[in-house]
Amino acid sequence: MRALALGVAIGVPASAAAQSSLAGEPIRITRATGGFAIDGDLSDEGWRGATRIDKWYEVQPGDNVEPPVKNVGYLTYDDRFFYAGFEFEDPDPRAMRAPFADRDDIGNGFSDYGGILLDPRNTGRTGTFFVVTPRNIQYDSVFDDGSGEDSSPDFFWESATRITERGWTLEMRIPFSSLRYKTVDPQTWTILLYRNYPRTFHYQFFSAKQPRGDSCFVCHSNPLVGLEHLPAGGHLVAAPYVSAGESAHPRGDTGSPLVDDPVKTHVGLDVKWTPNADNAIDLTVKPDFSQVESDTAQISANERFALFFPEKRPFFLEGADLFQTPIQAVYTRTITSPRWGGRVTGKEAGVRYTVLVADDAGGGTAILPGPNESNFAPQDFGSTVLVGRAKRDIGLSSIGAMVVDREAKSGDHHNRVLGPDFQWRPSGSDAVTGQFLYSATRTPDRPELAAQWDGRYLAGHAGLLRYVHTGELLDVTALYRDLGSRFRADDGFVPQVGIRAGHGEAGLTTRPEQGALRRLRGFATYDRIVDPDFHLLSQEVTTGVSADGLLGSTGQIAYAYDQILVAGKLLPRNEVVYALSMTPGVIISRIDLTGSAGQQIDFDNARVGTGFDGTLSMKLRLASHLELTVNESLRWVDVDVSGQSRSRLFTARVDSLRATYSFTPRMFVRVTGQYEVTRRSPELYLMPVAAKDASFNGSALFGYKVDWQSVVFVGYGDNRAFVETTRNLDVTGRQVFVKLSHAFQW
Repeated sequence: MRALALGVAIGVPASAAAQSSLAGEPIRITRATGGFAIDGDLSDEGWRGATRIDKWYEVQPGDNVEPPVKNVGYLTYDDRFFYAGFEFEDPDPRAMRAPFADRDDIGNGFSDYGGILLDPRNTGRTGTFFVVTPRNIQYDSVFDDGSGEDSSPDFFWESATRITERGWTLEMRIPFSSLRYKTVDPQTWTILLYRNYPRTFHYQFFSAKQPRGDSCFVCHSNPLVGLEHLPAGGHLVAAPYVSAGESAHPRGDTGSPLVDDPVKTHVGLDVKWTPNADNAIDLTVKPDFSQVESDTAQISANERFALFFPEKRPFFLEGADLFQTPIQAVYTRTITSPRWGGRVTGKEAGVRYTVLVADDAGGGTAILPGPNESNFAPQDFGSTVLVGRAKRDIGLSSIGAMVVDREAKSGDHHNRVLGPDFQWRPSGSDAVTGQFLYSATRTPDRPELAAQWDGRYLAGHAGLLRYVHTGELLDVTALYRDLGSRFRADDGFVPQVGIRAGHGEAGLTTRPEQGALRRLRGFATYDRIVDPDFHLLSQEVTTGVSADGLLGSTGQIAYAYDQILVAGKLLPRNEVVYALSMTPGVIISRIDLTGSAGQQIDFDNARVGTGFDGTLSMKLRLASHLELTVNESLRWVDVDVSGQSRSRLFTARVDSLRATYSFTPRMFVRVTGQYEVTRRSPELYLMPVAAKDASFNGSALFGYKVDWQSVVFVGYGDNRAFVETTRNLDVTGRQVFVKLSHAFQW
């Protein structure tokens, strides 16, 4: 999510001295002299001696100018908590965008919100966002100047807000046990105070300047001094859960009467212990991963490579930012059915590290990568998985290493990956990133599942080198990847191997101070992929423009010409590629439109056709408590057939509707329906295909969240598939489940 990241390009200078010179004005904090009631009222005794911050800067769309509205922040702390308070002025509170929603759902820049970016380790490159909307909807995420923002991790903290005639106020109380900091006294942290203010343009205000053309973000935070005698650790959280579910499946083929399966109950426990302020140990027994949801519908028809879906299971998110490396050698969704897991995350001797071990019962599918496409095979065997990652910051640059190991319970196959990575920042506008991996693999001896699973031994390499320059006017990117044909990352997401790929991009940006646009960028790119013997697999030339403007809009349109090797033939394609995103107002809160039009390649039959590929997503706020999300995706391809006019090869569509009613910031009801259909002309295919594939998935969920680990869920699901004999969407399964979990803290 880039709602909080400003779209600031990533990059940091190399030395600690450079870090100091880039930082904002220091803020000195003092210990609170009174108590607090977290209720949105800043008249409590504890706020009277708090440090006041009233110097703010508009960094978007203005260039570090005075904001059009007044913002005041207050900071203090006591023996257990860090406190932040805010008074946000608004000349027209009726224009405030403040709907009720679930935790972390703050509209990707649509909503008003405010809060802090806190860097307790004083790394100058990694911080944690804690922000809140006027309706007290909380959002937290981890932002790293090297890998970007990850909104998956959650933390324990409190907040309260009040909407007034002059704007709104916010109080935040963050336990020191939710933060990781060095065991020194006194402490020096860094902090950014932040406000998002979407109106005619998308305004963003910070307590420190963010120079344009400089590629680091966290390094410009305000140094925070004055923190003394903080807790040394020893915090314990135990979160037991109980869940029960009942499902039904057809007695025979799809469409036959349903048979109820026995009720399945699960009891488990997650434990987190922080022996000191900079390290955490997590253990889980029979972890509950039932609450995995994929909200993004993706069309799979005419795709060559596996589709990526984000990880949303809580256990795997501790230290998740450390797993973000240039080559995605870790993709925790490959651990499909873990029986138990454990992890250690922290920092010792200047090295950040995380180690994760899990017992995976198997299930799902494994990706079989190739140079032109990826395939799949059932993963019906158990494995033990180990993932380890270490990273050391050197000033604001870094070096790291990773080891990943999947060992089959049978002992007859494995996949082991290891290698170093680095990021060097010679200046505030330049970054060089690299990674090298080596893999050793013994494939399963299961040729009935996949032809290449015949027990063969594979050893291969993967390498990446990237240079990025970000300036106020000129930006340049150069990238080279070398993925050997015998490289495998069974615990990662590397769907294409056996390639050598180069990418180059250059752009020029101007920022008008008047009119409907606030940023205009022209760009050109070139991509080329060859096999290890340098035979061409694909190449693409793209040129286009992108812009930011009114209504929080961001758009891009480009012309692309490419050639792709399919079934031994190099097929050309000319198309227009487009993307548009905007936040029009309170009722239509967000619109996203992406796609392409022109020539399309029919990968199944190795020929060129014409077609369209587009996705429209809209968020509608019919009332402050009710949100509708509509997603429409459409893809079609026409081909020329000898002796006939141009004919429709296939049409694929996804229709998705999600309605969420939020009673309070903690309680909601969500109903979702998604229909997917692909219609084909079988006579136009070279191999037998079905004339129609279709499915429907519906669900209803009630949720109540005291905090991110103290929850009540009650849900229902209904799955259907198209059956040729009945010409109907027949039921393939139904599910009902309930889950209760509570976090106990000591």
